[in-house]
Amino acid sequence: MPRTPAANAERISDLLGAKSFWRIRTIEVTGSTNEDLADLARQGAGSGEVLIAEHQAAGRGRFERVWQSPPGSSISTSVLLRPRREPFVWGWLSLLIGLAVTDGLRALGGGDRVQLKWPNDALIDGKKVCGILSEVVTTEWGNAAICGWGINVSLDESELPVPQATSLLLAGLPTDKDLVSAAVLGRLGDLFARWDAGEDLSAEYAAGCATVGRSVRVHLDAESPDSPSVTGQAVGIGEHGELLVELGDRVEAFAAGDVVHLR
Repeated sequence: MPRTPAANAERISDLLGAKSFWRIRTIEVTGSTNEDLADLARQGAGSGEVLIAEHQAAGRGRFERVWQSPPGSSISTSVLLRPRREPFVWGWLSLLIGLAVTDGLRALGGGDRVQLKWPNDALIDGKKVCGILSEVVTTEWGNAAICGWGINVSLDESELPVPQATSLLLAGLPTDKDLVSAAVLGRLGDLFARWDAGEDLSAEYAAGCATVGRSVRVHLDAESPDSPSVTGQAVGIGEHGELLVELGDRVEAFAAGDVVHLR
């Protein structure tokens, strides 16, 4: 499958505008953009660093799962953040990235076909288009958050890692990597600034999350689809990003777990 041109840091910065929070660098190939920025954080780099790679040779997802795609078919992005807020609320960062990715793709023409499944699964027509991994790094200058995501851009059906995945190309959405990167980074910059200033974004996240308001099954062990589960109605998002599920006569908060949307 022919690949779209590589991401261009200067063009992305121009699209974001002179007041952008981000300092962007693009590279052709690396082991892991998260690992690269973790090293940068340990050297004292500040909040706002962005690294975008055309290919990761050792990309990772949650639970140490391998996240790889053919060279040039995806955009792998990591950002370095040093939040001022207490570390116990940093779990919000993964949720905000999920919201930034889905809102960015909606703005590029995806509309209601793009959905966010709690906590941070970006879906197009019900299929996953993006993987997200956030990590905390300890440095001499305090803790830093390294937040990474990989968006399937131009994979064809034969290249998809699983049948439940898709790409921007297959979904008929723009495959211009600069436009996609700018759309996501622009939204994330706004969300992070407001959250870091102490704003409660739970209602805004809930409004953009397709999980809220529907019947769900929550598997308590996210790594195992055969783990114990509960079924109920997702009714909201807690102050720390938990999914609030109505179970009969009570509402329970789930900080982790794998969610299945029920029809």
